[in-house]
Amino acid sequence: MIDLAELRKKIDEIDAKIVSLYEQRMEVSSKVAEYKISTGKKVFDKEREIAKLESLTSQTHNDFNRHGVEELFQQIMSMSRKLQYQQMTKQGVVGRLPFTQVDEIEKENVRVVFQGVEGAYSQAAMKAYFGDHVNSLPVAKWRDALEAIMDGIADFAVLPIENSTAGFVSEIYDLLMKYDHYIVGEQVIRVEHKLLGVPGAELSDIRTVYSHEQALMQCEDYLNGHRNWTQTAMVNTAASAKKVAEDQDKSQAAIASAVAGESFGLQVLEEDICSSDVNSTRFIIVSNQRMFCKDAKKISICFEVPHTSGSLYNILSHFIYNNLNMNKIESRPIPGRSWEYRFFVDFEGNLNDSAVKNALRGIMEEAANVKILGNY
Repeated sequence: MIDLAELRKKIDEIDAKIVSLYEQRMEVSSKVAEYKISTGKKVFDKEREIAKLESLTSQTHNDFNRHGVEELFQQIMSMSRKLQYQQMTKQGVVGRLPFTQVDEIEKENVRVVFQGVEGAYSQAAMKAYFGDHVNSLPVAKWRDALEAIMDGIADFAVLPIENSTAGFVSEIYDLLMKYDHYIVGEQVIRVEHKLLGVPGAELSDIRTVYSHEQALMQCEDYLNGHRNWTQTAMVNTAASAKKVAEDQDKSQAAIASAVAGESFGLQVLEEDICSSDVNSTRFIIVSNQRMFCKDAKKISICFEVPHTSGSLYNILSHFIYNNLNMNKIESRPIPGRSWEYRFFVDFEGNLNDSAVKNALRGIMEEAANVKILGNY
């Protein structure tokens, strides 16, 4: 009969040898790092690792062990690389990141562009961040806001990046990759949708409701109680309020903020009609300057990985190894490349932190098209 205690004893003995051999391997990896530092050689040698894995897996005796050895040594080589990145950071050979530290983001005498019209939530976010007396300019599209910075018409742009109920704004992520702009701040605005109509209008008069498609979705429960109303999507909530005000038609209503209603002389027909009590939108402050505040606490990056098994895990392991807390990860299809994706990650940290430098060094060597979107 099999003696389980004896088997466990043998496993313990083997594991002790594995630990000892692992530590010996890391000692050698440390010496490899010293050589690479002195010669300027890159840490990640993909061809060498592929050849090494083929050699090791060829020594196994069945498919199960072959896959196991491949996974085991992928992890061992990954840890070896991380140790080498750490050595390089300690010796100051990581290189400076192309970002300038500032004491604070300038908010006086700056020009700020936002998408929408008077009363838009983006305008409210702009005023919350820069103050009520900011020199501002509204534009029709998000792309126009980024081009205004590129052309020198504005210093900053305010753009929505994420809603707590509707999720992330995919087009903004794509635009951040298209333009050489960077996130320098963020502002969260509570969304409080109201049903607005022209003065004198009653709920019984309403036949058509205008708003942004996300706002219509966020008020779905309320609108389901008025199935005879036609829902029409518009570019944003404030534009919807503007249309209703211009048409002066009692059968029309807009879903927008109270500020938009006041801006266009509309009355509130229904208060707070959003399906969720907790509905907020996060706006980012974008500049064409690579800068970050000395007390910045969040970093946003973007990268691409090969369409192969384990490639995303290998990149994310740099956050785990350096004890960095990842807040969010999103993916977007890469235009023109079927079934390949670009990943956007938010994590806690400051570009001056050694752990952040270690992680970014590894990611930049092992991923493709890495861009630091900002530290804010």
